[in-house]
Amino acid sequence: MADKSEKTKARLPRGFADRSAEDIRAVEKMMATIRSVYELYGFEPVDQPMIEYTDALGKFLPDQDRPNEGVFSFQDDDEQWLSLRYDLTAPTARFVAENFDKLPKPYRSYRSGWVFRNEKPGPGRFRQFMQFDADTIGTPGVAADAEMAMMMADVMEALGIKRGDYVIRVNNRKVLDGVLEAIGLGGEDNAGRRLTVLRAIDKLDKLGPEGVKLLLGPGRWDGGKEGEGDFAKGAGLDDAQAEAVLLATARNGQAGQDSGVSANAVYQEGVGELATIEALVRAAGYGEDRVLMDRSVVRGLEYYTGPVFEAELLAEIPNDEGQIVRFGSVGGGGRYDGLVSRFRGEPVPATGFSIGVSRLMTALKNLGKLDTSDVIAPVVVLVMDKDTESLGRYQKMVADLRAAGIRCEMYLGGAGMKAQLKYADRRGSPVAIIQGGDERARGEVQIKDLIEGARMSAEITDNAEWRAARPAQVTVAEGELVAEVKRILAAQAEERARGR
Repeated sequence: MADKSEKTKARLPRGFADRSAEDIRAVEKMMATIRSVYELYGFEPVDQPMIEYTDALGKFLPDQDRPNEGVFSFQDDDEQWLSLRYDLTAPTARFVAENFDKLPKPYRSYRSGWVFRNEKPGPGRFRQFMQFDADTIGTPGVAADAEMAMMMADVMEALGIKRGDYVIRVNNRKVLDGVLEAIGLGGEDNAGRRLTVLRAIDKLDKLGPEGVKLLLGPGRWDGGKEGEGDFAKGAGLDDAQAEAVLLATARNGQAGQDSGVSANAVYQEGVGELATIEALVRAAGYGEDRVLMDRSVVRGLEYYTGPVFEAELLAEIPNDEGQIVRFGSVGGGGRYDGLVSRFRGEPVPATGFSIGVSRLMTALKNLGKLDTSDVIAPVVVLVMDKDTESLGRYQKMVADLRAAGIRCEMYLGGAGMKAQLKYADRRGSPVAIIQGGDERARGEVQIKDLIEGARMSAEITDNAEWRAARPAQVTVAEGELVAEVKRILAAQAEERARGR
């Protein structure tokens, strides 16, 4: 006998999650709805592999001997570095650049799949998660960005999220870039400080203007007071610079005259593009309750070059811990004109939107918008005798039920009747089929309605009454098996519809 100490401990890696059948079906149901909207807009499906050459993922990865900060990387046998994709956008840019001459332009496509982040995991923060993207590549004007925002509004409503419970927020990174340039943070030397500023602005909803002002300036303690929690180093802006940033990036932001922001050409270009997007979405009938211009939207990735958007759920709903919270962002995107261009050496405009599948699924389930109760567990045919002739008869029953479109399985374990019925109960099976030697001799089968049986067993307390009632069990000729199972399943469906 092996020493217990030699056993491998079964443990899930941090930042990863197992998925149940219910979760998988819920995701598939949700994604089918999203896919239908993408298809309605004329987007076509495409897929790229989960592994790319590391340099294809962009300059946005750290420049190190082993590029494994932020991404999972390994070296191939030809000493080339490969990485698991951290999003779906960079692989899309590589694919378009590699097949540029064969693809129609604009190129409109959608894809879904797993992405990986080599980051410290935490509550709601995973190292593997699924995204569902749509991208338009080859359209320079902001009409494509306006369309993205409108399509995301349509996705939210197709999923059953009513107006007032969501909003698509739109900003422009040129507005932000112009602000930073105007206060003296332009150029490559200030790239790190610009990123710190953008990350600070992204926390406006969470920390408020005063908390963000600390992050823009000297820094902030997590607990709100000196010495409480960890210290986040600030961007080092002075008060005037910080005020200019806060003024220009408030929800209905305006440029401060004294900072020179309003005269900045990049800022003005961004403001003009936002005005065009707003005009386009309003002309199409999308009001502020659906698509809202919001100067506080940042989006974290550095490759955005123009309009950025974020889908936010406004409804207060329970989170995974049962706490009532405002759920917040479930997806976002923006214009990334530099990603394809760096492969081609020529301008290739592009814009896209990414939905965080797991996060949106959690929100929809908690809102009661993602019901998977219409999936019926399989009927179970019990194995009472294990001789070849008996097994053949059980297999024939299973085959007949499947041919009629009924989910069904033959019990393949080694346990007796009581344990088999317990198995069917754990599976949530609606019906169990039983044929022992006596029934086989008479050409009959017993059919147990497990749903009705469970209900009646809860209501009947007297043993004599139980024996007299023989709840939810019938005996029929083998030839009537399929028809009787269909009748029972139909009755169960009717009871579910009545909410019994």
